[in-house]
Amino acid sequence: MTKKQLTGFAIVAIAFGVMGAIAGLNRHEAGGPITTAIAATDGRPHTVVTDLFGQTMNDVGGKPQALSQWKGKPLLVNFWAPWCAPCVQEMPELSALAAGSKSVNVIGIGIDSPSNIADFAAKYKISYPLYVAGLSGTELARQFGNAAGGLPYTVLIGADGQVRKTYLGRLKFDELKRDLAAL
Repeated sequence: MTKKQLTGFAIVAIAFGVMGAIAGLNRHEAGGPITTAIAATDGRPHTVVTDLFGQTMNDVGGKPQALSQWKGKPLLVNFWAPWCAPCVQEMPELSALAAGSKSVNVIGIGIDSPSNIADFAAKYKISYPLYVAGLSGTELARQFGNAAGGLPYTVLIGADGQVRKTYLGRLKFDELKRDLAAL
């Protein structure tokens, strides 16, 4: 990696850190994450969900994984980064949810370098699959409605491929559990 690339990654990381901090402050002032209900499409999957399931991302071990393996199952997709404090704070609760739920699958899509995500995964025992999207994960999150580009950003997808709800900021797990029960 060249100095120019390293500097570019550092600038992007700092920008995302600032956006995450702003989102975290706004979340604290507003009392919770910003959520969005997505309009139904008469049973047809949302295009962005189809795009998600059409992708292959490396897991933390560097092995390519087809995200189509999650198709047809209720899915909670959490966009996160190791340098995002609210992301890291909610991961133990997401791990507990993933380990204790038979009704929903949880995956994490990391927005950082493969080495940073692998180091994070080695340090913390996360019970759900983590995938490495790098900076392209930001664009994928935007396609799901994350216009602010803040983290964490979580998307609840029904087994039918419909986006049920999105959450910007640290999750409120009581709200999430109610939303999961409504699936």
